[in-house]
Amino acid sequence: MLGAFRSALATPDLRRKILFTLGIVVVYRLGATLPAPGVSFANVKKCAAAVDQQGIYQLINLFSGGALLQLSIFALGIMPYITASIIIQLLTVVIPRFEQLKKEGQGGQNKLTQYTRYLTIALAILQSTGVVALATRGQLFPNCQDPVIPEQGTFNLIVLVVTMTAGTGVIMWLGEIITEKGIGNGMSILIFTGIAARIPAEGSNIWTKGPLTFTAICLVGLAIIASVVFVEQGQRRIPVQYAKRMIGRRMYGGTSTYLPLKVNQAGVIPVIFASSLLYLPDLVSRLAGSSTTPSGWQRFVQTYLSQQSSWVHILAYFALIIFFTYFYVGITFNPDERADEMKKFGGFIPGIRPGRPTSEYLKFVLGRITLPGSIYLGIIAILPNMFLDITGQGQNQNFPFGGTAVLIMVGVGLDTVKQIESQLMQRNYEGFLR
Repeated sequence: MLGAFRSALATPDLRRKILFTLGIVVVYRLGATLPAPGVSFANVKKCAAAVDQQGIYQLINLFSGGALLQLSIFALGIMPYITASIIIQLLTVVIPRFEQLKKEGQGGQNKLTQYTRYLTIALAILQSTGVVALATRGQLFPNCQDPVIPEQGTFNLIVLVVTMTAGTGVIMWLGEIITEKGIGNGMSILIFTGIAARIPAEGSNIWTKGPLTFTAICLVGLAIIASVVFVEQGQRRIPVQYAKRMIGRRMYGGTSTYLPLKVNQAGVIPVIFASSLLYLPDLVSRLAGSSTTPSGWQRFVQTYLSQQSSWVHILAYFALIIFFTYFYVGITFNPDERADEMKKFGGFIPGIRPGRPTSEYLKFVLGRITLPGSIYLGIIAILPNMFLDITGQGQNQNFPFGGTAVLIMVGVGLDTVKQIESQLMQRNYEGFLR
């Protein structure tokens, strides 16, 4: 692997792409540390040190690499773009116009990308307004009395919202130019960077508990990462045979291939869906305001749903992940469409008749592999909840080798390595996998 990296850096154009990507990553991290105008940096640092990071803004803070709790110009991170992409992808199922654009090739895809950008800006305005509202009302840092926004005039708050929204637009642009001129998927690289930026601080907190605890958690983390890599690479290969066809004077077909169905067909999307839905009651409870005598549903939310170590929260989280895995796989993989495509080009599964029997067989196989895939996602996602007290920090400490973070980091790492390997193989170099 070191030889492959050396070969990659020795290739001028590939080295230029890697250095360009690293430069954009540095710009992104600098923007994540610059406080937005009107924010008291000293008070933010003081309040962020004592805040409970397991609350409503945990997911956004994860994707922003801690920029949310610093109220920086990149405070929202890439989360608005992720949400917009998911919404557009779901709308392609229910809106015929979007479905038609998806089938039109590159031109239709460019149109959907433009819609995603517009929706990202709209969501960034809503999310930045919500974050600023929580900050001004003292609910972003509930245990801190120091004002993080000293001047709370209308103009200052509008400038703060516009700055955070513009920061999201800049992040979106940075991700797109990485995809165009760098190496790997730009948005995924930025997400990977934001998550990886938190590992040193979390590792330092674990080290303070003693070398034995640190070593034990590192060993558990390596085992979890190895398991995630194994499952992420796992797939069911359904053999497909194409019949020979005479077109003009040439014979086509007669080849054997396979249809790969991944064990984790849905990726990390069900975890994001479940997290967002489960934090919605907490958000409503916070926006409803606090009083000396909270209502019954507010007490239930604060006691069970907001506490990630609660078994009610863990079981609800696990069940939602399984549900959204089946839901997302059902709307993104259409067995009827795949069966029609194979029939159109003369393909068939050995032992299965083309058409409806092929579609039913694909549904059967997909249902069989989606169950273990959903259980795997649920187990990995609830690991931080199960190990909240492993370092003695309670809910102020994240378990660094579980949940959304490890799923995204492993997935992005594998994808980036494969892209570098493909670039090397085009230049007759030996790849990473020997």
